[in-house]
Formats: sequence, C-alpha cells, structure tokens
Amino acid sequence: MKIVLYLFRKILPLFVGALIFFAFVLLLVDLMMNLWNYISNGVSLKRVGFIMLLYAPKTLWYATPIAILFAVSYSLSDFYASNELVAIFASGISLTRFTFPLLIFAIFLSIALFLFDDRVVVPTFAKKTTEQESALNKEKNDNNDNLVVIGDNGNVIYKAEFYNDKEQKLQTLLIVVRNDDKSLRSILRADSAIWNEDENIWNLSASTQYDKIGEEIVAKSEIDSEILVRLNEPPATFRRNVVSVETVSSADAKVYIEHLQRAGLPFAEALSLYHKKFAFPFIVFIVVILSVGLSGKSRKNVMLISLASCISASVLFYVTQMVTMLLAKFGYISPFLGAWFPVFLFVGISLVVLRYART
Repeated sequence: MKIVLYLFRKILPLFVGALIFFAFVLLLVDLMMNLWNYISNGVSLKRVGFIMLLYAPKTLWYATPIAILFAVSYSLSDFYASNELVAIFASGISLTRFTFPLLIFAIFLSIALFLFDDRVVVPTFAKKTTEQESALNKEKNDNNDNLVVIGDNGNVIYKAEFYNDKEQKLQTLLIVVRNDDKSLRSILRADSAIWNEDENIWNLSASTQYDKIGEEIVAKSEIDSEILVRLNEPPATFRRNVVSVETVSSADAKVYIEHLQRAGLPFAEALSLYHKKFAFPFIVFIVVILSVGLSGKSRKNVMLISLASCISASVLFYVTQMVTMLLAKFGYISPFLGAWFPVFLFVGISLVVLRYART
C-alpha cells in the first residue's frame, strides 16, 4: 500500500500540472487563431475572456490523454534513473504488478472523461460556438438545399431541391402522401411552394397530383382539398438546422443520426463522430500502458525524452484517427472502424511496447 501511495504521490501532481499546461496551450492557440477577428470586430476583453472560459472544459478534455501519458512516462523514467525501481524489482515485484494500480486508475479516468464530455464539455462548447459567432457577427444562413423532411407522423414526405428561408419558399418539390396504414395515397409534384401564414399551409405552384387507380397512374392538375390541408409542416422544419454531433450529448446525437437514416440523408460522418464519443476516453487507458512501456528507455534527459515521447505518440494517434475518420466519412470504411480502429491499433502497439519494456 505504501508503494502504491508513493507512486500516486509522484504521478498525480505531475498529471495535474501537465493537464493545466497543455490545456492552457490549447486555449492560447484558439485565442491566437481568432485574435485578429476579435480586434477587427471590437470584441471586449471581458467577452473574449468569457469565450475562453467556455472553451476551457474542451481543452481539458483534449489535454487529459497527453497529460497522463507525460506524467506516467516521466515518473517511471525518473524511477529508473534514480534506481528506485531496481529495489522494487529486487523485492520480487514486476513492472506490471507495480503499475497495475495505474491501469485501474486509467479505467476510472476513462469513464470520468466520457461523463465529463457528455455533461460538461458538450453544453459549454456549444455555448462557446454560439457566443463566438455572435461576437464575430457571423450571419447564420437558414437556406437549405437537397432536403428531405418527414411530417404528419410520417405520412407526408417532402423532397425539395432548395428552401429559401427569407421568402419561405420551396423549389422543385416532390411530396409523397401516405394513408395512416402507410400505404401510398398520392404523389404531388410542384415547381414551387410558398408558405401561407393565414391558413398555415403550403400553396403549390404548377402542381400535379398522381394517384394510382388499379393498375393505372392518373394525373390531375387540381390537388384534393383533403391533401392540401395536410401540407402544414412549418417553414422552421425546412431550415438548415445542421446538428454537430460534437456539440450535443450522446443521447441527442443518437436521435439525430436516426433522423438522418430515416430521411435517407448521409449519416456516415455523424455516426463516426458518435462512435468517437465512446472511443476517445479509452485513449487514457491506452496511453498509460504505452507510457509504462516507453519509460526507462534512457537515464539521461528524462524530462526531454518523456515530453518528446508523449507528444510524438499523441500526434501519431490523432493523425491516425483523422485519417480513419475521413475514410469513414467518404464510406471507405465503416463509421465504427473510423472511430475505433486507432484505439485497437494503439492497444496492440502499447502491448508490444510493454512486452519489451525494461524490468
């Protein structure tokens, strides 16, 4: 027990210090990237500070794997350099047994990182994005194109090439109307549709209704009144309401992805980001194994080597994940592999490095 307490007394202060340092660096990077925009738009120092404060949880989330990798790698390398581990090994305690409490700690930290992301990072980052766009006077365009909307409890399906929010107008519109039992009722085609505020329905222009009667398709230019009153999906539904999976909770992201799947819209990128929410926290567990294996490679320049190794490993992981996420986005691999393949790969690398670690 004393050895375990000694191990954590060495690692935890380094972890906290590295976490604050790396998070602060990420904050500065974000500030430098937007500094000229803040100055040109006359954003007050107080408002800039508030935006940075909202971004702080996100930087802590990003910095946690790097910080734990550095803390463990440096601490164990320092134990090697000062011959403290020689005494531990001589007493019959293996490196795996000595560092086993760190692996348990990493599992709990991974769970905590996921909960922290879902309950703290997501709402603060979404608010940061909104606040930043407002401060920089970025206009939000609610126009939409190539859209599919399901209304009337799934009984009316709209497909339009373009929606103009200012005019509240749909262009090149195709509407599928179904009965309550989901059987086909009619198909409508219109060159355009304009929202009628008084009657709360869409007024169709140059429209045609197609009905199936027996084995024949009958077309008529006048739309049945019973169908017209069902075209009451409000304009807000057709606006460009693109949801970023990274800015919503896992539960909301799942609902959003199910909506994309039902509507027949591209969902691979959103689904890969959803899986990433669960895959990313496992990095903490991976880097602890990796840092144990990387430790003790040199007795000199322990700080420099530990810092270089943790940065190199982090960059390699993020680059790998970026490539796999792009492959998943364009459909070359599944969204699941896009998020989880880097995790599986680095678990294997970490176990190999641990296998040949100095003991």
